[in-house]
Amino acid sequence: MPEGTDDPALSVTEELALARLALDEGDLRHAAGHLAGALARAPTLPEVHETLARLAAASAGGLDLFPINHHTFVGAVVARAHLLATAGRPAEGLELLAAATAHAPGTQWAGVPWVTAPELAERLDPDHIARVLMQVCAALSDPVPRIGRAALTPYLTLARNAVTVHPEHGLLLGAASALARRLGEVTLAVRWATRGVRAQPSKMGEVWLGYAYRSAGRTREGLAALGRAVELDPDDLAIYADIAGTLADIGRLDEALEWTERALARDPAFDCAVHTAHRLRHLRDGDLAHLVALADFVRDHPDDSHEHGDLAQCCRARPWLGQLTPAGGPLVDAMRQAVADDDNGLGSAVRLPAAAPPSAVRTATSTAPGLRIEVVGGALEPDPREPRRASAQQLWRYADDLPTPALPAPSATAVERIGQVAHPAWPHPPAAYDAAVGLAGLDVTDLLGLLVHPPAAPANAVGRLLAAHDPSVWVRGVQVWACLGLLHHRTDEPWEGSTRRRVLLDLIWGVEDWVTEAALFALVTAAWVDPSVRSDVARVVAERLADAVAVARTRPVPIAASLAHLALAAPDLDPATAALATELLGPLSPQLPRPRNPLRRLWQRLRGALTR
Repeated sequence: MPEGTDDPALSVTEELALARLALDEGDLRHAAGHLAGALARAPTLPEVHETLARLAAASAGGLDLFPINHHTFVGAVVARAHLLATAGRPAEGLELLAAATAHAPGTQWAGVPWVTAPELAERLDPDHIARVLMQVCAALSDPVPRIGRAALTPYLTLARNAVTVHPEHGLLLGAASALARRLGEVTLAVRWATRGVRAQPSKMGEVWLGYAYRSAGRTREGLAALGRAVELDPDDLAIYADIAGTLADIGRLDEALEWTERALARDPAFDCAVHTAHRLRHLRDGDLAHLVALADFVRDHPDDSHEHGDLAQCCRARPWLGQLTPAGGPLVDAMRQAVADDDNGLGSAVRLPAAAPPSAVRTATSTAPGLRIEVVGGALEPDPREPRRASAQQLWRYADDLPTPALPAPSATAVERIGQVAHPAWPHPPAAYDAAVGLAGLDVTDLLGLLVHPPAAPANAVGRLLAAHDPSVWVRGVQVWACLGLLHHRTDEPWEGSTRRRVLLDLIWGVEDWVTEAALFALVTAAWVDPSVRSDVARVVAERLADAVAVARTRPVPIAASLAHLALAAPDLDPATAALATELLGPLSPQLPRPRNPLRRLWQRLRGALTR
């Protein structure tokens, strides 16, 4: 169901006016097109439905004006649904409204009198109503966020009416319970599901009852219902996974893992059990290998029966697994304070014991130009302004302690594309890799230019939030996604001698900077998506972390803690390096302080902005 055409969108008033004009002129095709546009924008507006009735009267019902094909506009689907109801075929119309709801659940497609009228439930077969309710449920989260429930209440009204007419229909009661549960009517969901099981005992009835109990916080009763469902159908392994997940939620992890093992013993490749098992194993011992194995399974089984969120759930809010780490150090702290005070840092000074990462300096001077930066320490070795290894790629030039970009600014195309994908969080590393594919067509010079010339944050909710609280998060995000773009460069080249590997290694061993972290994350991501490069990446990660530890014996290394987090996110890391990274992040390493996270509330607000 496409949103419409490439023409500029018209308001509902304009669409309605043009529809009436076309109708007056007898141009029924154009009238139908504008009415579809009006319905897409205001599906419950009485004037739109009045004009649709006029069109139906002028065209022998109007159904031929709204044919269904593979690319039908959602407004035309809804128009046909209403015309079918008027023509005495409400069952078909209801199916189309449910399809529109699946396309856009937040729009009140069914908020019309014929759907909520008690007579509809009397006219339709209860099996059909149950199937429509299940169709709607399949498109909804569980539960639906409170802000999105109003658009779906007409279906709940339909369910109430249908249950009143058919009080002993098990399938209908179960489907109605599933809808009520998603819309926050948990007590009603339990009541309907209980009646359904009592009227017609079945596996699905017990499953619906188990879910309803679980949503009501009655976990013991929910597990009992799901257990009865297993007894009724021991081959439905999805129920095993549901029981395992429920047991894990209440801390009974050993029992949960027993259920996943029972399922895997029956079918080692059953997707729900595999996802749940890897998640619970990781929850039990924290071993990253379980998540990597899950990512491998997802890659090798692209045709799973449905979407799973286990990998994303385990990676959410974890440093580098689900989001970048916040930058640390006195310079970034001073910049954040200047942004919060909205005074550009005027009259403020920050004294540094050594040169800060060049990206930090550039970000601070551009967002808080009144902030004075003073490097008070003497000459430190090794010099933080020099690359850690001889590098073919120079990103920065220094005049005293102030860095300037050594590369030209990126093209407008590169700026536009990075603005479309850059974000400080991602579901998990393979998802970040996939999301960066849109940068594959950019030249290396453009991607490198983005690292030292990051564009301003976009004028959307996320961009405004970052600009107001911590501009460094946006800059670091741009650098991360530019390096992921480098990972997509010339993927036909064998890894060992590839351009993408060579350029990323240059960045990793360049001047200690936020770019170092971004480039190392790109390598870690490569190891997540391609098992053949894991040993190479693990070696590079170990060498880079060891170098940071050695340098930290003589001077501060602001990026060291983030490098430790990156190491712990790398597949197949050797135990000694993993132990070193863990030690660096512990309380006994004051020379490598763990970066404070004053941005916890900002991350929460960012996630909220994404879900709106």
